[in-house]
Amino acid sequence: MKIGLDIMGGDFAPEAVVLGAIESYQFLSPDQKLVLIGNQEIARKIIRDNHFDENCFEYVHTTEVIGMAEHPTKAIAQKPSSSIGIGFQLLKEGKIDSFASAGNTGAMLVGAMFSVKAIPSVIRPAIAGIVPKLKGGCGIILDVGANADCKPDVLVQFGILGSLMAESLYDIDQPKVGLINIGEEKEKGNLLCQATFPLMAENKQFNFVGNIEGRDLFTDQADVFVCDGFTGNVVLKLAENFYDITLKKGMRDEFFDRFNYEQYGGSPILGVNAPVIIGHGISNPEAIKSMVLLSKNTVESGLIEKIKKAFL
Repeated sequence: MKIGLDIMGGDFAPEAVVLGAIESYQFLSPDQKLVLIGNQEIARKIIRDNHFDENCFEYVHTTEVIGMAEHPTKAIAQKPSSSIGIGFQLLKEGKIDSFASAGNTGAMLVGAMFSVKAIPSVIRPAIAGIVPKLKGGCGIILDVGANADCKPDVLVQFGILGSLMAESLYDIDQPKVGLINIGEEKEKGNLLCQATFPLMAENKQFNFVGNIEGRDLFTDQADVFVCDGFTGNVVLKLAENFYDITLKKGMRDEFFDRFNYEQYGGSPILGVNAPVIIGHGISNPEAIKSMVLLSKNTVESGLIEKIKKAFL
């Protein structure tokens, strides 16, 4: 297995990314290799300065970077030699088995769609986020930003994608799928939710449990929470802020500690033909390590092949 890692993406790159790669190395087996994509000279120096063996990694050299504020589509087209551009080229050619970056989120989405492309029959790929549960474990919420506006059939597909992720990566048997809404009754909600509910209820590819309200997000009411990307992004960022608030208030609580993004590392793009992981722009070494391990687990679980089979 070869895990591609963009060492130039993120607010604290390349140092934080390379240090994260070093931290993740001990969790990889001998047949699992990290491929560092970016400025090779800088990467090797950081590794040597931290008294680590630079021969533990493979390197693909480039100095070109897609900035966080650059227009995604233009940057992908105009910078094929960027660390993100090269990463997707290697993924498309099968030279790496997964690709992860804490860089420009839009460029990662566009790059995935232009290179490995969406799985046939998947209307719109989604970004999945993780939310902790009060009684332990976690739930999956999608979409969290790839699709601000959705149609009912797209939300139904998110139910399939989220259910497969819950089964494959988190060993949840027959995950409960809920539709985020403003009430439990099937008649509630905006036009999108009203039209989506009967379609999800009729679908036999996942275990639909009905509408889920915001107050149910951290409970066992559901394992997969489906919504459009606008709603999901607002919910996820609000949830992530809980952890920052507890730190500022001097509070320590095991539940709120699990809101720390470092534990999850990143979010997979579900519905494309290869494992692609998007990390937080503010990722530190611990978050990068988690992102590498998520990449490894995604490949090992065979999630992409399971999604392809589900959409045949």
